[in-house]
Amino acid sequence: MSIPNVISVARIALCPVIAYLALSPDRLHRYAAFAVFVVAALSDVWDGHLARKHGWISDAGKLLDPIADKLLMASAFLPLYFITRRDDGFHELPFWGTLPVWVIAVVFGRELFVTAFRGYAARRGTVIAAGKSGKYKSLVTNFFIGSLLLWYPLFLSATEAGWTHGFWDAWQILHTGFVAVTLAVAVFLTLFSLADYVWRYRSVVAQSR
Repeated sequence: MSIPNVISVARIALCPVIAYLALSPDRLHRYAAFAVFVVAALSDVWDGHLARKHGWISDAGKLLDPIADKLLMASAFLPLYFITRRDDGFHELPFWGTLPVWVIAVVFGRELFVTAFRGYAARRGTVIAAGKSGKYKSLVTNFFIGSLLLWYPLFLSATEAGWTHGFWDAWQILHTGFVAVTLAVAVFLTLFSLADYVWRYRSVVAQSR
C-alpha cells in the first residue's frame, strides 16, 4: 500500500476518536477533538501532495481518499448536530440556532449520491476522482466544523477565567459571522459540487439509458 493510501486509512481510523472527543462534556477532550480534527484534515492535503509529487496516484487512492474525506466530515458533523440541540442555550449556532435537519439531509444526501455514483461509474470502467468543486466544499465545511470544535471549549475557558477584555468581545463577534457564513457557503458548495459531478460525468449517466 502506498504512503498516501496509508495516510487515508489513518484518517479513517481517527474518525471515531474525533466523534468521541467532540461529544465529551470535558473541556480538554473538546480541545483534543479540535486538534485531532485539524491533523486529520491537513492529512488530506498531505496525501494528495505526496501522490502527485512522487507519482503515487492510483485508482485505489482515487476511491479511498474521498471516502476518508466523507467519514471525516461525518465524524464531526453528526456530533455537532446533536451538540447544537443541547438545551442549555450555549451550544446553538449563530443565526442558524440548531443545526437544521435539512442541512444534514443535503450534506449527507449529496455524499451518498456521489458515493453510489462513483461505484456505478467504477463498474463501467470509469474512476471518478475528487473534483475541485468537491475539494472547495470540503475545505469550507472543514473551516465551519473546526471553528465550532474550537469555539465550545474556548468559550468554557473564557467563562471560567472571566475574560472581559475587548479582544475577546471582538473575537465573539467575528466568530458569530464566520460560523453563519461558512455554513451557508458550505451548503451552497455542496449543491454546486453535486451538479458539477453529474455534469462532468454525464457520459456515465447516459450509459444507463
